[in-house]
Amino acid sequence: MYSAIAANKRNTVFIILLFLVIIGGLGLLATYIYQDPSIVIITVVIATGYAVIQYFAASSQALSLAGARQIEKADNPRLYRIVENLAITTGTPMPKVYIVNDPAPNAFATGRDPQHAVVAATTGILDLLDDRELEGVMAHELGHVRNYDIRVSMIVFGLVVAVGFISDIFLRFSFFGGRGNNNNNSGGGNPVILVIGLVAMIIAPLVAAVVQAAISRQREYLADATGALTTRDPEGLAEALQKLGQYARPMIRQNSTMAHMWIADPTKPGLMSRLFSTHPPIADRVARLEASGRKF
Repeated sequence: MYSAIAANKRNTVFIILLFLVIIGGLGLLATYIYQDPSIVIITVVIATGYAVIQYFAASSQALSLAGARQIEKADNPRLYRIVENLAITTGTPMPKVYIVNDPAPNAFATGRDPQHAVVAATTGILDLLDDRELEGVMAHELGHVRNYDIRVSMIVFGLVVAVGFISDIFLRFSFFGGRGNNNNNSGGGNPVILVIGLVAMIIAPLVAAVVQAAISRQREYLADATGALTTRDPEGLAEALQKLGQYARPMIRQNSTMAHMWIADPTKPGLMSRLFSTHPPIADRVARLEASGRKF
C-alpha cells in the first residue's frame, strides 16, 4: 500500500514536469519566432493569477454547482458519524458535511487544506451502500483532502490555462502577423510559421487535456490507496466501487468543470471522450484494491 502511494506521488510529479516542458517549449518557440519574451511572461502571470483566485473560490463554486446543502449530526447521524470517526482516526479536523439530493450514487471532497475541508455525498449513494462500503468511500474522499489534491488540481489548472493562452497567441500571431504586422519580427505571412502556429494551437491544448486527465486519474488511485490504508479494509472500498459501476447514472446537475472531483465519473462519457476521462476504469481501481488487500 505504501509503495502504491509513493508510486502515485512520483507519477504526479513527473506529469506536472511534463506540463512545464510543454509550456516551456511553446514559450521558447514563441520567443524565438516573434522575438518577444513578454508573450510567455504575461501568459504565465495571468494563468497564475487566475489559478490563485480559483484556489480560494473552488470549494464554494463546487458546492453551488452540485446543489449541496450542509448538514449537522441530527440531520443524518449515519453519514455524519462515519465522517466524524474517520476524522478522529486520521487525526484531521472534522470537515463540513454536505448532502446532494440526487439519485445518482456519488460523492466528492473539496477544500484547499484539512482545515477547510468539505465532504459531500448524494442521497443515491447513501441509499445504495451499507455502512462498511460508505466508510470506504468517505475515507477515499478524506484521502483527497489529506493528500492536498485541491492544490495539485489548481496547479494543473493554471498550467492548462497557460497552455491555452500561449496556443491562442500562436494562432493569432500566425494569422495576423504579430505586433504592427512587422513580418521581419513576427513571421507574418510566412506559411511555415502559420503551420507551426496552427499545429501548436491544436496539439498543445489536446496534450494538456490528456495530461490533466492523467493527473486526475493518478489522484484517484492515490485516494483509493489512502482510504484503504485508513480503514484497513480495501475490500470495503472495492465493493463500494463495484456497486458504483453497476448502478452508475448521470448526475442531474452535470458540470464538466467539477467532474474530476467526484469519486465516480458523473457524466458517463462516450468512447471518444474516455481518453480525456478524469477517472480510471473502476475495474482497474478494484483490482488494485484487491491486490493491496492481500498484502495487509
